[in-house]
Amino acid sequence: MPGEKRHDYEVGYGKPPRHTRFKKGQSGNPRGRPSASKNLKTLLREALKEPFIVSEDGRHRKITKRQASVTQLVDRSATGDWRAVKIVLDIEGQTEPASPETPAFTAADENVIEQLKARLDRKKEEHADD
Repeated sequence: MPGEKRHDYEVGYGKPPRHTRFKKGQSGNPRGRPSASKNLKTLLREALKEPFIVSEDGRHRKITKRQASVTQLVDRSATGDWRAVKIVLDIEGQTEPASPETPAFTAADENVIEQLKARLDRKKEEHADD
């Protein structure tokens, strides 16, 4: 009888029937994994890297959109636009490394340093006499 066909192996978990398996050369995921959507930071970075053609002194030059936007911002701040000035100063403060200021010694600090020097000099003289 057709319903009583004997399988040459047991069908179960991890063992699908032969007629439902993938054919030779056929992928289980034909279109592949869909690419992930990009976040805002990535989109902004890519947009700022795009080339942009500017005209300076009658000549065309290709620069990035990042360079063009920074140039325009600095030009606006030079004309006295206070918003642009604030933005430029904020950006400059973020990009400039903080200059390490050397701490000035107080009179008490100088006194302690002199005492330590004198003590070290005395120890050197004692060891030199031995």
